[in-house]
Amino acid sequence: MNEYLPGLAGVPATKSNISDIDGEKGMLFYRGYPIEELAKHSTFEEIILLLMNGQLPKQDQLDNFSASLRTNRALKYHLVDLMKTLPASADPMLMLQTTVSSMGMFYQGSECLIDSDVCTDLDYVNSATIKIIARMGTLVTSWKHMSKGYEPAPTHYDLSYAGSFLYMLTGLNPDPLMTRILDVCLILHAEHTINASTFSVLVNGSTLSSPYSVISSAIGCLSGPLHGGANAKVLDMLEQVGKPENAPKFVDEQLKRKGKIWGMGHREYKTKDPRATILQGLIKELREARGGDVNPLFEVAEALEKACEDRLAEKGVYANVDYYSGLLYREMGIPANQFTAIFAIARSAGWMAHWREQLKDNRIFRPTQIYTGENPRSYIPMDAR
Repeated sequence: MNEYLPGLAGVPATKSNISDIDGEKGMLFYRGYPIEELAKHSTFEEIILLLMNGQLPKQDQLDNFSASLRTNRALKYHLVDLMKTLPASADPMLMLQTTVSSMGMFYQGSECLIDSDVCTDLDYVNSATIKIIARMGTLVTSWKHMSKGYEPAPTHYDLSYAGSFLYMLTGLNPDPLMTRILDVCLILHAEHTINASTFSVLVNGSTLSSPYSVISSAIGCLSGPLHGGANAKVLDMLEQVGKPENAPKFVDEQLKRKGKIWGMGHREYKTKDPRATILQGLIKELREARGGDVNPLFEVAEALEKACEDRLAEKGVYANVDYYSGLLYREMGIPANQFTAIFAIARSAGWMAHWREQLKDNRIFRPTQIYTGENPRSYIPMDAR
């Protein structure tokens, strides 16, 4: 194949049985299970095992795995000392990329990666998965405190992943409803086929880099504004709109000047992102539980979505996962500069699953190119130029 397709759009880069998208119908599946059913019935811990192993775990398997995640949440003090040397103004994603990469020095043991049989040791793969995912949440919550000059909050070993994250973030026992909402958010962001950051996992994993280097590269890829971070921009946009009645005029003006409407449109979906539908439902559930007391920007968001659908539905432009997630994170008290880091926490589950899958049938990535440079020519001496 010699045809050049910018961004490898539509070019299969691998074979995978981890997740699948039906963009025409607006459907997402993890290992064949519809995302709607998983969001309703599952937990983030269970989803990690599903993505890694291909099957829903039995209760004892889930209990043992959850216990392993809890006991691996704490950070070694050397890693905490390293974080204290970082600038307080550092972006949480840069902090996360740096610290995850440095974990490879504290948690060594990549011997199977240099073997020609390439990591048939599932104990090693599972151990690396637990070490990375368990500490991702701790790194993010610790940085929230340390960037302000305070010691990181202690972990809570009796809580779920989502519950512990909220506890370490605020220092307060988390509200059960907010814990469940965050758990669903983590599930929805855990995996989404071969996107840019996941592709970086495949490329880096194919060189037999350590899992810490692999995930660090994925975090760096996710930090780009064209991949992660749109949910914070959605909030800025909604505040700019101000009131629901301003939504139609705002959309018309943006379309006229070809401006960006954040949180609208997705390369894979020709209808509404199923994850956006679930998140919107969670905000409605929260509003009902609070007797209507939610951020008034939610009404602005729904009005803006309606205005966009009226004008853009025929082009297949609908709300994506970023559109409502920022509103939910704000209700949890999570700072906007942490939104993409939460995305990374969740997506680490899918990244580790793809890393494992790549190792099973590994071949180093070496794409070709279409050369557009000069024809062969002779060197010109300095005095003849």
